Amino acid sequence: MAEFWEAWGALAYVVAAVWAFFEGETFVIVAAAAGRATGYIDPWLLMVSVWIGSFAGDQTWFYLGRRWGPAALTRFPKAADQFARAGVLLERYGALFVLTFRFVYGVRNVASAVCGIAGMDRRRFLALNFVAAGLWAASFVAGGWFLGAAFEQGHAIWVLIVVTVAVIAFVIYRAIRARRMRPGHSGIASVGD
Repeated sequence: MAEFWEAWGALAYVVAAVWAFFEGETFVIVAAAAGRATGYIDPWLLMVSVWIGSFAGDQTWFYLGRRWGPAALTRFPKAADQFARAGVLLERYGALFVLTFRFVYGVRNVASAVCGIAGMDRRRFLALNFVAAGLWAASFVAGGWFLGAAFEQGHAIWVLIVVTVAVIAFVIYRAIRARRMRPGHSGIASVGD
């Protein structure tokens, strides 16, 4: 990552913005950590570039959802569950959902389109999306920056242990949740479980 930034210079920030347009959590964390370790990446420029990229990406998906609406759902049947889940969260939490959907696993890719399909006011989404993209960018750049600091200070083993435990806990949580949601499962463990 640091070599990429050293070779590309200012254009690397443009690449970061394009990457954040589509996704980018891992990219941003690794870039910020590399910036902390090497000094080649300016965390403020990184934050602004991924803020712009994330904001632009979600604005695009919002307008696509608004333009093609529910008809688009028939073209992407595999995403129907994600759309339904995001729709429920939008209905229940409104503005809070828009401010936080970037941090919710499994709905980020469709959440902006759902806001457009639901007919959310354009100006309201624009303002909320701008704030949310900034929160997302600042959070992940800061997270990567502190991760880089932990590696610098020789705490790499503790970081790896925490990440490993978090991944295992997440996998177990998803497995339990999937099992409880299966038809015919009451959610209460039986003697044979």
